[in-house]
Amino acid sequence: MIYERVALIGLGLIAGSMSLAMRRTGLAGEVVGTSRSRATRETAREIGLVDHVFDTAAEAVEGADLVVIATPIGAMEAVAREIAPHLKPGATVTDVGSVKRRVIEAVAPHLPDGVHFVPAHPMAGTEHSGPESGFAELFDNRWCLITPIEGGDPSAVERLTALWNGLGANVDAMDPDHHDLVCAVTSHAPHLIAYTMVGVADDLRRVTDSEVVKYSAAGFRDFTRIAASDPTMWRDVFLTNKDATLEILGRFTEELFALQRAIRTGDGQMLHDYFTRTRAIRRGIIEAGQDTAAPDFGRGGAKGTR
Repeated sequence: MIYERVALIGLGLIAGSMSLAMRRTGLAGEVVGTSRSRATRETAREIGLVDHVFDTAAEAVEGADLVVIATPIGAMEAVAREIAPHLKPGATVTDVGSVKRRVIEAVAPHLPDGVHFVPAHPMAGTEHSGPESGFAELFDNRWCLITPIEGGDPSAVERLTALWNGLGANVDAMDPDHHDLVCAVTSHAPHLIAYTMVGVADDLRRVTDSEVVKYSAAGFRDFTRIAASDPTMWRDVFLTNKDATLEILGRFTEELFALQRAIRTGDGQMLHDYFTRTRAIRRGIIEAGQDTAAPDFGRGGAKGTR
């Protein structure tokens, strides 16, 4: 056991999977939780997602050794304000947001002295959300990035690292600003591009009747999986990681213009060389164990990455 009592603020995919994974390996003596949504709280109670569901975050964090803020990023400052007076001295507060600099700015100032804030980001997820979407294996062989804040307690970082290792994840430490740039490349910009492509195809579908949907068992299908992700969460991601996302989108636009020029001028060699390089990236992801080369076609279960 690493923590005697863990409180989950938000009971969606990530928090639910954390609860199930902690139970799988006995990492916590008790796991409690709460959600702003009454329907979510009722569902969590019905399926036994945690040991006890509270109606408010203030109640949930009482006596907790670890508090996990698993809400959309835009709600985290309000959560920090609410729970601050009720936190146990010596407790650790962490989060699971995919943006780190703005989360640190929103949460850290409101936490009392003697409470340790250790920001974290599990690089795992699916397009599904809600308390029924979690599963204990979500973090197995995925990465969790921890971004310790200046002046933070090293022992709190070590303890949280041990928890994430116990949940099945590989853990790495990273500077918050570098984290946000990395995630803009690996997650945020790809999601925005997916949303855009599906939006363009939706416009086309209105012209071509149902053909876009009917024949989507191609590249478009993979875009729709990403674009089905929680809209509130992704709205907050783009608004809070604005600079890094815009930088990567600028680079993407430059690459897109280069490909347009190659297609327009018939430069087959450039296209072949470019696609050869990008194919190697895919092979590297498979070799790193972050995906499998086996065909899926949407029937491989709920696992995925974010």
